[in-house]
Amino acid sequence: MAARDSRSDFVQADSVARDGGPAEAASFISGAVAELVQLSRRHHLDMLAHLLDMAQLEADDIVRRQLTGGKF
Repeated sequence: MAARDSRSDFVQADSVARDGGPAEAASFISGAVAELVQLSRRHHLDMLAHLLDMAQLEADDIVRRQLTGGKF
């Protein structure tokens, strides 16, 4: 992974990346966070597990909104 000097570098790199869009990114993040939730629970890091659970719920919500066009 290349180092970036500023936030504008992130924006430029992300805008040209053809990575499947927000729904795919949120889906990937949800899966990665699920693994971190399991790890934090295994080691009794309860507050961290709770916060990661919230992040996973948010990522899942983003996927749902993207797939339904913003409607529930």
